[in-house]
Amino acid sequence: MSDYTHVIDELGQNLRGRRIVLGVSGGIAAYKAAELTRALGRMGVDVHVVLTEAGARFVTPLTFQALSGNRAWSGFQDGEMEDGMPHITLGRGIDAILVAPASANFIARLAAGFANDLLSTLCLARDCPLFVAPAMNRQMWENPATRRNVALLQADGIIVLGPCVGEQACGETGPGRMLEPEALCKELTAFFTPKLLAGRKVMLTAGPTFEAIDPVRGITNSSSGKMGYALAAACARAGAEVVLVSGPVTLPVPAGVRCINATSALQMRDEVFAAMTGVDVFIAVAAVADYRPAESAVHKIKKSGAAIHLELVPNPDILAEVAALPEPPFCVGFAAESQELDAYAEAKRRAKRLPMLVGNLLGDGLGGDENTIVIYDEEGRHPLPRAPKTYLAQRIVERIACLLSTK
Repeated sequence: MSDYTHVIDELGQNLRGRRIVLGVSGGIAAYKAAELTRALGRMGVDVHVVLTEAGARFVTPLTFQALSGNRAWSGFQDGEMEDGMPHITLGRGIDAILVAPASANFIARLAAGFANDLLSTLCLARDCPLFVAPAMNRQMWENPATRRNVALLQADGIIVLGPCVGEQACGETGPGRMLEPEALCKELTAFFTPKLLAGRKVMLTAGPTFEAIDPVRGITNSSSGKMGYALAAACARAGAEVVLVSGPVTLPVPAGVRCINATSALQMRDEVFAAMTGVDVFIAVAAVADYRPAESAVHKIKKSGAAIHLELVPNPDILAEVAALPEPPFCVGFAAESQELDAYAEAKRRAKRLPMLVGNLLGDGLGGDENTIVIYDEEGRHPLPRAPKTYLAQRIVERIACLLSTK
């Protein structure tokens, strides 16, 4: 099974203590439900598995019982509860029901309101959110009947997660593949994350910039963009409308985030101001190059034994320009220093008149998955211990929301 340590570090606190029913209908993707059960359990979720008759043919209830630590149910006849109403008793105190995989047959029964087994009856008798993660052959997914059924579920307030496009058990490739367990964990967490930034529009910059010397060479840095992308994802989970202006990186765009690509500092500046309308929070995470070549050669500069000299000119300070607007958004800066972090970071915050700045030493996190940071604001310094950037992003969002509420 996959290692979900990074997911647990990032999201575990948002699901810990939740009680979730995991429904498993028939399909080869049922093996992923076992992996999902294990991942949710490691995140502190109390998982109760209910299988359809077809689902139990792919993975046995005993497997889910071992992984969840709770009895797995596969039907009304499977040892009634004392009150004789497992479809009611199982649903009491449940935070959510997730059916993964949700076959075409189960989706059709759910859309029609059938209650002919324990799982479908439990879905009808619920008073909690219901999620379904479809899994089926691409032709079944694209069939008009399935599309109508999915539309009915969504109209009824049922949340449909996926499917994604990928290789299927039949050997074909296309839409219909169930989302991976990691993605489902993130979707559940996004739902349960407090919407601290609901109604806010947040713009972030992330990654490095590339300042061209000629068509193949340029000035850049080792920024990976991981902190900026983690913050964009955290803001989206917190309910914000998120616009991410990104330098050249190789990271996937977080769910719910609109990404605008930019290469140079000048391009990044133009994209930022083009999308500035209505922005409530501006978070400048990008490692923008301070200088660029005064001129960029049209053709590749050929190698020779002679020295070459580059004239460098300053790049615009995007954060300073945004903070100096007549009615600026709430601006958050970042400072990566090699020494004297407190002195340099606080001086930068005050010079640019920022309500908040996040600082770190270069050796602590540049390009890596973890970091050690200090948050600076008018109330002083707030150090956070070394942790995954995804976890730190959530703490930063919480601090932003706190300061916004008192602004």
